[in-house]
Amino acid sequence: MKKRWLIAGLSFCITLTVSSQTLFTYGKYKADAADFLRAYNKNNALPVKNKEKAVRDYLDLYIHSRLKIQEAYARGYDTLAQIKGEVDNLRAQIMENYMSDPEAINRLTKEAFQRSQKDIHVEHLFISFINTAGIMDTLAARKKLNEVLARLNKKEDFQNVVAGFSDDPSAKVNKGDIGYITAFTLPYAFENIIYTTPSGKISSPLTSKAGYHLFRNKGERKALGKIKVQQILLAFPPGADDATKKNTSRLADSLYSRIMAGDDFGSLASQFSNDYISAATGGNVPDISVGQYDMDFEKVLWALPKDGAVSKPFLTSHGYHIVKRVSLKPVIADPNDKANQEDLKQKVMYDDRWKTAKDFIYDRVKKKPGVRKALYSDAVLWALSDSLLEHKPAGIGKAMNYQSPLLTIGDTTITVFNWIAYAQAYRYKPDRSGLKTYPDLMDEFTKYAMYEYYRAHLEDYSDEFRIQMQEFRDGNLFFEIMQREIWNKTQSDSAALMKVYEKNKAKYNWQPSADAVIFFCSDAGTCKALYEELKKNPSAWKKATDPLVEKVVADSARYEWAQLPGLDKSIPKAGMLTPSAVNPADNTASFAYIIKVYTEPTPRTFNEAKGLVMNDYQASLEEEWIKELKKKYPVVIDQKVLSKISK
Repeated sequence: MKKRWLIAGLSFCITLTVSSQTLFTYGKYKADAADFLRAYNKNNALPVKNKEKAVRDYLDLYIHSRLKIQEAYARGYDTLAQIKGEVDNLRAQIMENYMSDPEAINRLTKEAFQRSQKDIHVEHLFISFINTAGIMDTLAARKKLNEVLARLNKKEDFQNVVAGFSDDPSAKVNKGDIGYITAFTLPYAFENIIYTTPSGKISSPLTSKAGYHLFRNKGERKALGKIKVQQILLAFPPGADDATKKNTSRLADSLYSRIMAGDDFGSLASQFSNDYISAATGGNVPDISVGQYDMDFEKVLWALPKDGAVSKPFLTSHGYHIVKRVSLKPVIADPNDKANQEDLKQKVMYDDRWKTAKDFIYDRVKKKPGVRKALYSDAVLWALSDSLLEHKPAGIGKAMNYQSPLLTIGDTTITVFNWIAYAQAYRYKPDRSGLKTYPDLMDEFTKYAMYEYYRAHLEDYSDEFRIQMQEFRDGNLFFEIMQREIWNKTQSDSAALMKVYEKNKAKYNWQPSADAVIFFCSDAGTCKALYEELKKNPSAWKKATDPLVEKVVADSARYEWAQLPGLDKSIPKAGMLTPSAVNPADNTASFAYIIKVYTEPTPRTFNEAKGLVMNDYQASLEEEWIKELKKKYPVVIDQKVLSKISK
């Protein structure tokens, strides 16, 4: 129980009012005023009448804890397998929370919100790096791009240029018109360049791994939001001939007529629709955002004038559709809508834009401690890599080996061994279309090395993380040394406990008390029901509480009157039920059944007083131990600093 209480108090909360100053020394060690204030503010959240007294009282507790923790370090408890394991486990659990830049997530969320407020009509021209023979030819692609740019500079119509030059197969039909998009519709790199291109203008070329992209912002509108629809899809079977398509068209017209005559849309969707996922739910399709489906489909969708409106059958490449508008959810325009902001934040973190939020890590590592490339030839490394990865002759690669250094980051040296291990795992392109080039792979590997360095040295980059880890480690050490020095002795030294009891026997008395059963109920409703049941026959409390074992805890013992819930200043009587007491914080409730009353103080037996005896013995052990620790680590308080922070 003690350990859980200690560790539960380790959540990070900081209110600092002083710069780094030494509040006190203990031996050769220093305690910073800011660290003390952090602990004080966390453990004294409620306002106090006399802050100066509260600070000075807490300082005694703080000094004692620092002495105990320092002694635990001196004994090497921080190297114990159990302590190290618990610290490592916590580090693994919480470190991902600190591997992202809070400014980046806020910036990207704000950006996504702003972009979500408008839809952009987009046209796209694509020039592939792969030529018609299926061979990578970046030179030819660049030449083609230059010709496209020259035509566009002469104000030639964008769609005409798309029709003549785009390598996107769909351009032959749609002339590059991909319809409206909004935030999260396209990959982030595409979205970025589109939303920064003015209406009516053509973007600068964007280079992807596949080729060059040009986008035209054809026009903008206020975002439409999301639409919920039901759908009936009559899909064409593979290789459908004209007769089959005509029959499908006639079925679509027939279903539309039945809907207009009052037939249930959902029933017809379940019976006839070839969109089997939505058909299973009466044709209901999950909420649709702009840009999710084919432009032809969305044109009809967003043209439906009101809830309940049903489209006439219309044709797409998939077949004939009939859609019914169920509801429209306008885009949320309030930047203070917490639910929407949280939803956007989650989308950001699961979107490819989140990769850009890790760039701050590379910048920080480059600045501190810096990344230094070793003196080696790329050609030599590539030859060695071919030898190890492709089993080719090493040639000039023999000048290097597994231990050869490639990079130095702070005190960490990255070797050929690390490079080869990374290359083996990540040298293929994500689509498995071929190998990455060694320069591209080295760029990835360098970022990977910086990222791993940052993880391993996170305490150097995040004060919040460092403080949380230090507090957790110190809390574990405090528990360990208290267990060994105090708690184990208090629980196991029966002779010493009896000695304390005999010495202080006169003070271990019962004040006015009662034999009673206290009922602790999980909620006020259960408490009221049990109370009404026990009013009929209090002595049958066991029978009444057995069915409520998951909601009621019954504790039978001797209690002093002040410990009885609901009694207040009343005098208990045998057989009575005390009024129930409800805790407003969590709605739990309790009351007591009085069995026997003791109006006069009486001595406690050793067993009855054992808890009090253990507390007294523990206090005496701690008092003597603190005296020894203060001799080993003499404490000197800077009264000027204490006076400053007390006020």
